[in-house]
Amino acid sequence: MPLWTLLIGCVVGAVLGSFLNMVIYRLPRGISFVNPSSSICPTCKAHLGWVDLVPLFSWLSTGGKCRYCKAPVAARYFLVEVLTGALFAGAWYAYQIQSDRMGHLWFVWAMLACLVAVVFIDWELYIIPDELNAVILLVGLASSAYSGKLVEGAFGALTGWGIMFFISFVLGRLILQKDALGDGDIKLMRGVGAMLGPLLTPVSVVIGVFAGLVIGVALMVLARRPAAETENEGDAEPIPPPESLGSYLKRGVWYLLCLDIVAIPFPKLYRLIGEESPALETIDDDWEPSPTAIPFGPYLAIGAVVCLLGAQPITELVQNYFFPTPRP
Repeated sequence: MPLWTLLIGCVVGAVLGSFLNMVIYRLPRGISFVNPSSSICPTCKAHLGWVDLVPLFSWLSTGGKCRYCKAPVAARYFLVEVLTGALFAGAWYAYQIQSDRMGHLWFVWAMLACLVAVVFIDWELYIIPDELNAVILLVGLASSAYSGKLVEGAFGALTGWGIMFFISFVLGRLILQKDALGDGDIKLMRGVGAMLGPLLTPVSVVIGVFAGLVIGVALMVLARRPAAETENEGDAEPIPPPESLGSYLKRGVWYLLCLDIVAIPFPKLYRLIGEESPALETIDDDWEPSPTAIPFGPYLAIGAVVCLLGAQPITELVQNYFFPTPRP
């Protein structure tokens, strides 16, 4: 494909980004996708027409405000459309301009869309919905099956689960003596691993950890408040103790067997491990994390995106480093 066809990726990504904005808002809050069937303003609840939903231009034309009540519309809506358009264009370049893999491109686009949703949901609410992680796993396995590498995809899922579960155990249990990673991060890399395979999955995690260290620490420094504004130690909420080791291991096996996905339509299955379904948890939009809290999902998503868009050169680099071809 010629270079100008990058516009196709941009347009498709921006249009899908408009839909992703609805997913990002409704999915974690348990709001139906069919009721209301059309997009609405979160402030005045006015139903939005097509003129309000043109990707990029609608937000710019109103100056980032609702056309009806003039309430500010978060810049997130514009950023999601820009980011999705840029990522889809990057995937088009890698899978249509540099190579001809149109079939695989659809799976890459689907995974990129899911990762964009992960970034913005986890960044705002510090959760990754089970439904989203289920879609990520299904896309990953479907992509591997399409490429004739379903077994490799299964090993990739096992690799992603194993790395994150090991990090959570060593860093959280043995070193920090607290819950260091969210369960959503373990389930996320299980699905990403199903698409990347066992070779690229560790690379993706390393990139994510590096991005988390650099960006996360920088944001923590910027968010540090003056001493006069810091709450007294006596007013701070106590840190809850970590869950028991038995419960921790039980949940790890639960995720390994993908029973969390089976439990989405059958939430009562969680009683088998003595827990309540995450679907019963409520989202508090007024909740604010501590300045030292860092959502890890967005950084894992960054690593996954890098490996998806640069799969071929990164694979060659890793193979040449660990399995160099002997010189004659």
